[in-house]
Amino acid sequence: MEVVDGLFYLYPRDIRLDSNGNDLNAMPNGGFYTFTTRLGMDIKGPDVGAVKTSARIESDFGGTTNINFMLRLRQAWVKFDWQKGSTVLLGQTWHPLFGEVVPNVLNLSTGCPFQPFNRSPLINYQFKQGAWKLNVSAIYQLVYMSSGPVGRSEEYLKNGVLPELYTGIDYRKNGFVVGGGIDMMSIKPRIQSVSSHGIYRVNERLTTLSYDLHAEYKSQKFQMAGKMLLNSNQGHNTMIGGYGISKIDTRTGKQDYTAFRNSTSWVNFVYGEKYQSGLFVGYTKNLGTSDKLLNSSDLYGMGMDMEQFAQCSIFLRYNLPHWNIGIEYALSTAWYGDIDLSNGKVGNTHDVSNHRVECVFMYNF
Repeated sequence: MEVVDGLFYLYPRDIRLDSNGNDLNAMPNGGFYTFTTRLGMDIKGPDVGAVKTSARIESDFGGTTNINFMLRLRQAWVKFDWQKGSTVLLGQTWHPLFGEVVPNVLNLSTGCPFQPFNRSPLINYQFKQGAWKLNVSAIYQLVYMSSGPVGRSEEYLKNGVLPELYTGIDYRKNGFVVGGGIDMMSIKPRIQSVSSHGIYRVNERLTTLSYDLHAEYKSQKFQMAGKMLLNSNQGHNTMIGGYGISKIDTRTGKQDYTAFRNSTSWVNFVYGEKYQSGLFVGYTKNLGTSDKLLNSSDLYGMGMDMEQFAQCSIFLRYNLPHWNIGIEYALSTAWYGDIDLSNGKVGNTHDVSNHRVECVFMYNF
């Protein structure tokens, strides 16, 4: 499972047998890409009275359509800094669950799908007091969208009216960062239904909560970081999971939904300066649903027939002024099986593995 023509790797697909019993997905492939080239501007001022202002515009060539790659907007925001601890940011930037504690790896998926990966339009307020920082965000969707009955769309969150809401707190001192947060999202998968009795306006809503804890330590030559999440319906953050139908009104066709819950974690160790080596280990497990599922066909998200998924990668990097060159090997194993409709858990599993080697040549200026 991959996006951006395979540059952004997620997880192994399940076995798909042909008429002779051969796995159609067991096929090696390779590629060479330059469309991750990016260019941006950091802008300072003008100030508004005593308030310092800044902005960023950033783009790359990794946007996709059905036929080609194209220039896309990565970040575009303006920030107001009161210099008394308060800042307000308006625009498109990294989702707060992506956060400041991020894996240091070569793969441009940056630890995804264990690490949330998303850039969205948002309003962010931060307050810093000493070593403490409060982070509050209201987020809408644009490129990274939720799944639903008509595929991936920002309409589910728009029709729910409420933005996705995040609140977190961090403590940073002497190279250490420790923090956590809670994320709430409320979507409306449909606003109308079609049944044998006619077409009806329906009021369907799915509200989910997700939680994260993260920690990091950095010194001159050593970096250690990790994150743990209890996540529900975080497909828009490029994570495994989603939701299904738990109940249907036989007259109007109105549906109730239940979300899959996943326990997800990763750890990352990096050592060195000019010559750098690193290890990344990620793990996610399907904890099932809170309500019964009506069926296993009407599911919205990705990887919900996966009982657990693990990945281990190692890399070597050579850093020079403006240059870094590296190679990374990753082993990924997913355990697929049958979904138990009574609780959403997966049983009767079998494992599927991928091997991936990636080389990176990067010039910075």
